[in-house]
Amino acid sequence: MPPDSAAPPFQRLRHMALIGAVFAAIGVVQPFLPAYLALRGLNAEQVSLVLALGAAVRLLAGPAGGRLADALGDPRLLMALLAGTAVLAALGFGWAAGLAGFVVAQMALNIAMAPLTPLADALSLAAARRGGFDYGPVRAAGSILYMAMAVVTGWLAGRFGLGILPWLVAVALGAALLSILVLPRAPDRAARRGVRGGVLAALRLPGFARLLLLSGLIQSSHAAYYAFSSIHWGAVGHAPATIGLLWGLGVVGEIALFLFGQPVIRRLGPAGMAGLAASAGIVRWLGMGFTDWLPALVLLQTLHALSFGAQHLAAMHLIQRLVPPHLAGTAQSLHAALGVGLLMGAMTWLSGPLYAAWGSGVFTAMAVPCALALPLAATLRRAEPRGR
Repeated sequence: MPPDSAAPPFQRLRHMALIGAVFAAIGVVQPFLPAYLALRGLNAEQVSLVLALGAAVRLLAGPAGGRLADALGDPRLLMALLAGTAVLAALGFGWAAGLAGFVVAQMALNIAMAPLTPLADALSLAAARRGGFDYGPVRAAGSILYMAMAVVTGWLAGRFGLGILPWLVAVALGAALLSILVLPRAPDRAARRGVRGGVLAALRLPGFARLLLLSGLIQSSHAAYYAFSSIHWGAVGHAPATIGLLWGLGVVGEIALFLFGQPVIRRLGPAGMAGLAASAGIVRWLGMGFTDWLPALVLLQTLHALSFGAQHLAAMHLIQRLVPPHLAGTAQSLHAALGVGLLMGAMTWLSGPLYAAWGSGVFTAMAVPCALALPLAATLRRAEPRGR
């Protein structure tokens, strides 16, 4: 297939389709997999164990996939194989039984999906650099599809039961596979073959290791929310459709930030955006720890735009400035695995016993990593390249 020579709008649409499909699958899994596992007989500690083990395998699968993609120069075949495997793994949740069965299904799904999101981001950032378009609206497509699938899944689960979850995930991942197959070859494929580098080369980039820790602290503060908010909100009487709407609402502000946030990040820079994310996380998690009142939850959910979205934009912009093209897949996968996945897995595992002991108090505990991130965000300014 020839290199991508399409006009920027068509380039952007291709990458919007890819990221949108990947995040549609996440929009089913993230809000509702914990509740699905509980429905299938797992207790809170077992749910957190299954989720944490899935996060643990991502630590190896993500960087390995990113490094292989960089070595190949053209990651499309690898991504297609991973997407096809993820479809089968998603269907495996419908056939699994008992703790061991769900551990196997979760680990298979996470091994296949771990490289997909960072590689989709790396391809989109590279296309944006070549085509002269903004990455933000491309990533907004992922958030829109995430929100839509969260709302639709909540409605369908209320109508037909959570047993439909594996099929919805498989359909979304099938769409991701199709979108990968129509991606064009990047024009710099041949130039990237044989370029030396790897995990250590990426970690030695100035400021990159600091970014990994900062993203880990801020994004892992969402662990209890991802693992137990649906279970907790259902336990206090909120209907599945309401829970789906709450998850979808959390993404509305995030979408606005991705669509229109370019002037904001130009003004604040990655360090300022990271500080904003940490501050919003502190307010959000303290609030969720103290109330289950629906109007208050609606307000708190709008902070997702900052607690998650601002840090994601900060990380993507800094990676785009710091990382040379031949290390893009490796750096994105390291950020997803070590920067987010490592602490996310630890916090997810910890959330199970804390939720069993404290109930909604587990959300209050999530303010701690955000508080630790605040002073680190200020030091990130030293890593920002000058004059770019």
